[in-house]
Amino acid sequence: MKRPGYRYLLVGGSVYIFELAIIVLAQLAGVSPVRAVATSFILGTLVSFGLQKLFTFGDRRLHHKIVIAQLIATILLVVFNFGFTIIVTKLLSDSLPAVVCRTLALGITTIWNFYLYKTRIFKTNVTPVY
Repeated sequence: MKRPGYRYLLVGGSVYIFELAIIVLAQLAGVSPVRAVATSFILGTLVSFGLQKLFTFGDRRLHHKIVIAQLIATILLVVFNFGFTIIVTKLLSDSLPAVVCRTLALGITTIWNFYLYKTRIFKTNVTPVY
């Protein structure tokens, strides 16, 4: 667990399980599937943000200007990833099943997300903004 790549994958897998649990619990409580998925997505994004920041990349800077900037960058990355996933699916869905398209897009976004988190979003060797 000394390497951030392993921690990154552990957090990602754990958040995925967390999101699935939220979906199941929400639906057991009578929430519609769309609301259950939306809720799990939002909560999963927030939990993932916190765990990636603190656990994976060891970024302990908590000043609100830093955290807000990092959260905005993460949200923009999530939106970009969503668009990329839709484009990949559109381009490949005639020849590949949707789950393969999604898995391919997820693999690609996982790689560049790790790079951007490590070198840009949670880069800790910069002067803090106060």
